[in-house]
Amino acid sequence: MTAENAIDPTVPPSGTGCVECDAAGGWWVHLRRCAACGHIGCCDDSPAKHATAHNKSTGHPVITSFEPGEEWFWDYDTSEFYETGPQLAPPTHHPLDQSVPGPADRLPRNWQEQLSAGG
Repeated sequence: MTAENAIDPTVPPSGTGCVECDAAGGWWVHLRRCAACGHIGCCDDSPAKHATAHNKSTGHPVITSFEPGEEWFWDYDTSEFYETGPQLAPPTHHPLDQSVPGPADRLPRNWQEQLSAGG
């Protein structure tokens, strides 16, 4: 993976959902965790793509999945995928009872149509 400061295994995640979607009342498909600062953002399949926006605004190059059972990492700088990486501070995924996509109470009835239409 890229630079040494791209991953800080001691930093806990910023919460259980996408920081920006939670603040705005939005929703997401899957969650990603910044390996440098713990920021939780939504994936590029989500309408707002906050994980990638976080990378662009901070330069933090490495994310990992914040989904149960997934341990992969992605390096934006090199476009490389890693099946595993260093163990990060817990928790390593959102709560098991949190819906995917979610959160359930904020999903629009036509969420699938919104995704197929590009947001």
